[in-house]
Amino acid sequence: MFTRMLPALAGALLVAMPFAAPIQAQETDIAFALDWRFEGPSAPYFMAIDNGYFAEAGLNVEVTAGQGSLDALPKVASGAFPIGFADINSLIRFLDQNPGAPVTAVMMVYDSPPFSIVGRVSQGISGIEDLEGSILGAPPPDGAWAQFPILAEVNGIDVSTITVEPVGFPTREPMLAEGNVDSVTGFNFSSYLSLARLGVPEDDITTIMFADHGVELYGNAIIVNTDFAEANPDVVTAFLTAVAQGMSAAIADPAAGAASVIERNPAGDAELEQRRLELALEGNILTDYVMENGMGGIDVDRFDRAIEQLRLTYEFQAEPDASLYFTDAYLPEGDVLMIGAE
Repeated sequence: MFTRMLPALAGALLVAMPFAAPIQAQETDIAFALDWRFEGPSAPYFMAIDNGYFAEAGLNVEVTAGQGSLDALPKVASGAFPIGFADINSLIRFLDQNPGAPVTAVMMVYDSPPFSIVGRVSQGISGIEDLEGSILGAPPPDGAWAQFPILAEVNGIDVSTITVEPVGFPTREPMLAEGNVDSVTGFNFSSYLSLARLGVPEDDITTIMFADHGVELYGNAIIVNTDFAEANPDVVTAFLTAVAQGMSAAIADPAAGAASVIERNPAGDAELEQRRLELALEGNILTDYVMENGMGGIDVDRFDRAIEQLRLTYEFQAEPDASLYFTDAYLPEGDVLMIGAE
């Protein structure tokens, strides 16, 4: 059903989305820091390059891979990269620990966070109630692991009964496939598919989504260096406009999106990355809220509740201020962000 919906949704978006006019005659170079490797969910950015959306906006964008959900924060805060992609919850903690750091979020991408625990039924993990007494593999820089204490607190999980095994990103799914751990923290569109690719039958895989178990947090957003954004507001808006166009293109043709990714990652598997992209679109990006309100923004009340959930497991050094963590000031106006609007 999902794959049948995509072209129709994208068609509606493309009709309403005019190309952005060049903001200046000479292209502006933009270094964009991803959170992770070149995989399916990064297709919108590469399609924005390949389809000329960034060029139409007067931008020459270079995308750099990352090493985890925390990776882009210091890169953007330091000014080494003007724009990046990072977990907004980690951004909130980063700003609390580094008050005044020039970084904020400007476009929500994962309206539903991809935080999940992926386990194996044969290892005794069929649902969230099975985590107690089990062995959980968790990469220390992983965004899902960073938010796991909230999942545990909201659901009354006794974490003292869980053996946490620190694992690296490259060894996370292999350790689960080999039965060395019972489950791992990760993103729903990554760990599940990586595990299946290692030969684990899909009916032996359990995905426990944080968002399905009382966690109201948002996920990854596009972040900017605020000094750069204040000096170049039109550049930031042009970048976000092109990203929206790239997202529309990825929705319309996930296979082409996967091909754009594989062009930058020849060792990858096009079919796998297409499926990873479709999982991200279906589970994290094209939510009911986005379908009704358009992509990029946030629900203020939900964001306040998310900050309160962060308090459950994190002691703020200063009173949290939602205005420091997200602004919609640079989002393009009009219908450019609308998906499926009537």
